[in-house]
Amino acid sequence: MDFFELAKGMLLSPVETFRKVKPADLGDALKYYLILLLINTVLSVIISLVAFSSMWAASSSIFESLGITVPAAAGFGIIVFAILMIFVSIFVLFIAAAWLHLWVYILGGRKGYIATLKAIAYGETPALLIGWIPVIGIIGLIWSFILSILGVRELHGMSTVRAAAAVILALVVIAVIIILVAAFFIIAFWEMMQAPMNTF
Repeated sequence: MDFFELAKGMLLSPVETFRKVKPADLGDALKYYLILLLINTVLSVIISLVAFSSMWAASSSIFESLGITVPAAAGFGIIVFAILMIFVSIFVLFIAAAWLHLWVYILGGRKGYIATLKAIAYGETPALLIGWIPVIGIIGLIWSFILSILGVRELHGMSTVRAAAAVILALVVIAVIIILVAAFFIIAFWEMMQAPMNTF
């Protein structure tokens, strides 16, 4: 399947398409994911540059009074940041797949780490294709969440309930960890700020 046929299949008939990509190797999945990333990056950069240009046009006099007169450099910074995010996204893909695979394995998935990585890589299709659109992008995220469940189910031969439980547990546990870590730092910062006051 070429890229466009695969993307169309993931959007319109994901179950059938996941079954077709079962024989695909890691290289095929990464190539597809990289193309999605490039499309998402180009469109995101365009949106960011348009938004920055509009903001600059509306408030250029304020920026210039502050001595800020380098919109071109700022635009270049956006492009460099976007390119860096491509490499970060690929790295995160491998880490996210490992984390999800832990829960997939606990719940009975035995088709290997690559199957889990493929479920995420292909499942990210909606998020990367429409996630760059302000507001509407949330639909892509929800759609990708559902596709990840279907991908785990089809590529690991699991039930829908077990596949959904694996994906949900992976997200909930990491969310709880992030909340706990954030709460720890907030409490520590609060206590640090209170300490000087208690000395008076």
